[in-house]
Amino acid sequence: MDISNLGLFRLLNKKMEWLTQRQNVVSQNIANSDTPHYKPSDLATFSFKTALDQQRDITPAVTNAAHLVGANRDNGPGRVRHQKHAYETKPDGNAVVLEEQMIKMSETQMDYNTITNLYRKQISMLKSAIGRGGS
Repeated sequence: MDISNLGLFRLLNKKMEWLTQRQNVVSQNIANSDTPHYKPSDLATFSFKTALDQQRDITPAVTNAAHLVGANRDNGPGRVRHQKHAYETKPDGNAVVLEEQMIKMSETQMDYNTITNLYRKQISMLKSAIGRGGS
């Protein structure tokens, strides 16, 4: 049985992918904290409602070359968006606030731990359900 086909696990995987991308974006912001005129980026907020709506999209199977293929609306777990107006900018034009980036990194780590624990609990429940013990 492939658990990645179960709806909840797909959602958890999407959230993990988003968290991985956010970690990369935040670390890039921190690495460029001394680069002149650098503007920090962040990902668009992850929404479980949006992820559920995308999961419900049904793509028809193409069984004939004459069939029309629908457009794939999935753009990945998150889109990078740049900060529009920095409230704090250094004289060299750099708008990275290290404290803000460290808070984002901490939030990402806490979310990652939460999703990992949810994943672990779901595996434990599945093991219990099939009679292999869940611990």
